[in-house]
This record gives sequence, C-alpha cells and structure tokens, in this order.
Amino acid sequence: MNTALWIVQILLGTMMFLLGIMKIFLPEEKLNKFGGGSRHPVALIRFIGISELLIGAGLVLPWLTGILPMLTSFAAICLGIVMILAIAEHVKYKEKSKVFTNIIILFLAVFVAVERFVPLH
Repeated sequence: MNTALWIVQILLGTMMFLLGIMKIFLPEEKLNKFGGGSRHPVALIRFIGISELLIGAGLVLPWLTGILPMLTSFAAICLGIVMILAIAEHVKYKEKSKVFTNIIILFLAVFVAVERFVPLH
C-alpha cells in the first residue's frame, strides 16, 4: 500500500507542480490557449498557479522529509477542493471531457488524504 501511495503522491505532486509553474510563468497569450485563461483575470490564474505549486510540494515533501507529515494529507484535501471547484467550472462551461479527468484526480486526492492522515498530537 505504501508503494501505491508514493506513486500516486509523486504523480499528483508532479502534475500540480508543473501546472502551477505553467500558470505562474506563461505569458497571458499562451495561458488563453490552455483554456480558461480568457474567462478569468490573469491575477486569479496566477493565484491558482501558486496554489497548485504549493499543493504539489505539499503532497510529497512533508512525508518524504518527515517534517510535519500531516501537511501531506492537508495538501491532498486542498487538491480535492481545487478539483471540486474545477468540476463546477467545467460543468458550467459544458466541458464534459475535462470533468472526468477532474473526478479521477479527486478520487486519487481523497485516497492520499485518507491513507496519509496523521492526527494532531
């Protein structure tokens, strides 16, 4: 089970980290090509990018280093919230193909959040 968790954490963490980098550093014109960029202010897209970057780091680093491992579960919960909001966004704009991807990511985030849960002492 631990190996499966690490695989999911690394995949989700890498994906979120790269998406965050893209949303933070791509010029506005290129953001529009990836969808959603023209619907929202650039500042909001950059904020989402920073959030995704932090979630990506939070999915891997705390558990890897042993420093505050509860943050891994918290990052997975945050990812789940982002995916719920993304599902609502894609349903609103009738982008059904993207909803399925968000649902899969949501389930993987819940898996990590539950299995890596560390109660506060």
